[in-house]
Amino acid sequence: MNFFRGVMGGQTAGPQPSGAETIQKLCDRVASSTLLEDRRDAVRALKSLSKKYRMEVGTQAMDHLINILQTDRSDSEILGYALDTLYNVISNDEEEEQDENAQKQADDLGTQFTEKFIQDPEHITLLLTLLEEFDFHVRWPGVKLLTALLKNQGVQVQGIILVSPMGVSRLMDLLADSREVIRNDGLLLLQQLTKGNAAIQKIVAFENAFERLLDIITEEGSSDGGIVVEDCLLLLLNLLKNNSSNQNFFKEGSYIQRMKPWFEVGDDNSGWSAQKVTNLHLMLQLVRVMVSPVNSPGATASCQKCMYQCGLLQQLCTILMATGVPADILTETINTVSEVIRGSQVNQDYFASVNAPSNPPRPAIVVLLMSMVNERQPFVLRCAVLYCFQCFLYKNQKGQGEIVATLLPSTIDANSISAGQLLCGGLFSADSLSNWCAAVALAHTLQDNLTQKEQLLRVQLATSLGKPPVSLLQQCTNILSQGSKVQTRVGLLMLLCTWISNCPIAVTHFLHNQDNVPFLTAQISENLGEDERLVQGLCALLLGICIYYNDNSLENYTKEKLKQLIEKRIGKENFVEKLGFITKHELYSRAALKPQPVFPSPEQMLFDHEFTRLVKELEGLITKAVHKSSEEEKKEEEVKKTLEQHDNIVTQYKELIREQDAQIQELKEKVASMSAHTEQLQATVSQQQSQIQQHKDQYNILKLKLGKENQSQSNNQGDSQVNGLQTEELSQLREELEELRRQQTLLQTQLSEKDALIDSLKSAAQGAEGPAGGSDNTELLQELEALKNQVQSHLAEIGHLKAERQELLRRAEAGVKPSDTAPPGDSQSDAAKVDLESRLAAQTAEMERLKESRSDLEQQLASATSSVAILQTEKSKLQTEVQESKKEQDDLLMLLADQDQKIHSLKQRLKDLGETVEDEDDIDARDQTSDEDDEDED
Repeated sequence: MNFFRGVMGGQTAGPQPSGAETIQKLCDRVASSTLLEDRRDAVRALKSLSKKYRMEVGTQAMDHLINILQTDRSDSEILGYALDTLYNVISNDEEEEQDENAQKQADDLGTQFTEKFIQDPEHITLLLTLLEEFDFHVRWPGVKLLTALLKNQGVQVQGIILVSPMGVSRLMDLLADSREVIRNDGLLLLQQLTKGNAAIQKIVAFENAFERLLDIITEEGSSDGGIVVEDCLLLLLNLLKNNSSNQNFFKEGSYIQRMKPWFEVGDDNSGWSAQKVTNLHLMLQLVRVMVSPVNSPGATASCQKCMYQCGLLQQLCTILMATGVPADILTETINTVSEVIRGSQVNQDYFASVNAPSNPPRPAIVVLLMSMVNERQPFVLRCAVLYCFQCFLYKNQKGQGEIVATLLPSTIDANSISAGQLLCGGLFSADSLSNWCAAVALAHTLQDNLTQKEQLLRVQLATSLGKPPVSLLQQCTNILSQGSKVQTRVGLLMLLCTWISNCPIAVTHFLHNQDNVPFLTAQISENLGEDERLVQGLCALLLGICIYYNDNSLENYTKEKLKQLIEKRIGKENFVEKLGFITKHELYSRAALKPQPVFPSPEQMLFDHEFTRLVKELEGLITKAVHKSSEEEKKEEEVKKTLEQHDNIVTQYKELIREQDAQIQELKEKVASMSAHTEQLQATVSQQQSQIQQHKDQYNILKLKLGKENQSQSNNQGDSQVNGLQTEELSQLREELEELRRQQTLLQTQLSEKDALIDSLKSAAQGAEGPAGGSDNTELLQELEALKNQVQSHLAEIGHLKAERQELLRRAEAGVKPSDTAPPGDSQSDAAKVDLESRLAAQTAEMERLKESRSDLEQQLASATSSVAILQTEKSKLQTEVQESKKEQDDLLMLLADQDQKIHSLKQRLKDLGETVEDEDDIDARDQTSDEDDEDED
């Protein structure tokens, strides 16, 4: 311990060791000490020296510290010291301000030590294992160390963690830690872990990260929360940006709906804290990530629909129209609303219906355009409003028509300010940025909309008192020829190119002004400076559009004459070169990247994204059109006419085929209906035929009956009948009697079998052990006895009826002979006949009742049979259980016998060895003697 007092304590006499020597001694002590306390003190000393002597500690002690992490896992204090020391060595975070060279050296040093630490991937795995320790002094420095490693060598450490079993899951557990320090540093760790690695982002998302982060944001107060909310939002941005899988998971998990409460702002929006502004800015960026134009169109449309349905868009529009909102939040909100409505007709219609809370109420679009053309507004805000207007008109022909309609003479309202009036005012104002923004906005009202291009030709402008109005197209060319600022001319040229492209009527109107073509050729042919090259290129593009979309309706400006003019005044090669100036401009490439107009300064605001697409589409076509000769054009026109004729013929045949298909379909439907009607008629005919056949059969039967009755009347009604009983009826009765006899015999046989079975069950039940099932057997036997008695009674009744029937048959046969000689009107015979008929009817009814009774008896016998089967099953189970219990008892007896035999043999061996062993009888006798002695004492 004196050694550590020398290192950690006060001054001692003699020369003091240098820092490197002290660190070397401490490292030797860590490596060689056997006592844990000595190693702990040495590591504590290294920790205290690690910031001042970072190079020496990292070079000499890193291996020893890693060995401590591997071997001294049981002591949390030494683990914490070792992790803190490694963090001080590897981390580049310096509290003190340093110059650039010193900071660069520190960064290089941290990178070198990080590379040394991760040379063995097991070190990262060891660190992940230590993070499972709940002890604060181990977990917290472990989190900080891993964060520093990710900052220095993020890609390599990400790869190691990705292949480590449950590596990401262990880190996700940090978010559930109840200690806020560890949870907050865990957020910073996950931020570094998820940077630029889509695989890790997916794993983190599917570890329920969205749910946990949104819960933390809610617990911390949403936008009013502190730095923790900011960290959660940054992590969410890492997980969602450019990751379509996570975006879809976020949407399908209904997490978009949970974002709506973030944007609930009150009436009093003054005095926002800097942290709240930062949080709300990140929340708006999170919304934009979900609906970014770079995402797939299907995913974007789905998120836009969800945001409208859950009320998120409405909440954003509320912020848009609120007062007192900070300028940067208002700008970002406008950009967010822009992308939420871009290309979504439902969202665009809703945005068009939003009104600002003014008196009188004005549409939100008008209020935003007022800010765009106001030069006193911030530049970024004006760019955001322009982007919002562009997104409102993107693939929205209805909105384009509404904006153009505000410029037409029939719809202008002198008492209110419209969007069209604001755009025209901005187009002709003295501010070049307003000119450019208004020109681009008007170009978007005409984008891919031929109808509105033609409608805009009707717009007339009043220039000054006493002068006739001029068209908007003419006014644009007039301002262009006046030589205004480059930004204004570029905006007007983009508007004119968009306007007349793919619109021959607009081309004709443009060429109708005799000054336009000479102005364009003069601009293109001049040799101007760098700033004017872009204007020359746009003029060449405008002239090329006039050639390509020319319908030759003006004799002086046909395609051929314009090309000749270019060849004489400019030269074809020079024209194509000037046309190429557009795509070679550095700002062209920047504008072509994304739809949002983002410019560092107003002077660089020259190109629009949609216009770059138009240039890319037309540049090659115009170049070919200029180089083509008149003969080639004639051939092309002939080919076009032939193709058009061919297309017309194909169209006619297609229409004919469609008509024939419709006729065939109609005929098929008719055939199907007729077939169904035919089948219905055939069914009716067959039914009628069967009815006719039935009527014929009934007629034949009646005819036969009538013939028999006539015959019986002619034979004095006595030859084929005996006392009202026909021979057929007697034979039928005999057959029924025989059937009853057979059934009686069968029932008796079955009854005898059941009796035998019952007797056997009785004997089996009496011999079975245990009372289980006895009461049930008795009840079943009683029920069987009752059934047997019922069967006996029914058999007796059947025998009685049988004798009675025999008597009836005997009497009927005996009455045949006397009836042959008896007179036909004998009253006694009639009485006997009536009596016999009534008795026969009674007997028939009794037979029916007996049949029903027989069926009931059969059912009861069947149920008895099933009951007997159940009893037999239970009996077999009982017998099996009895056998098993007997077997178990035998086994127990065998075990007891073996145990007794072993005890006896052991006692015998003890006796042989000279030990005193008492038998159980001796012990019992001694206990009894002691009890008697106790009683005597009492």
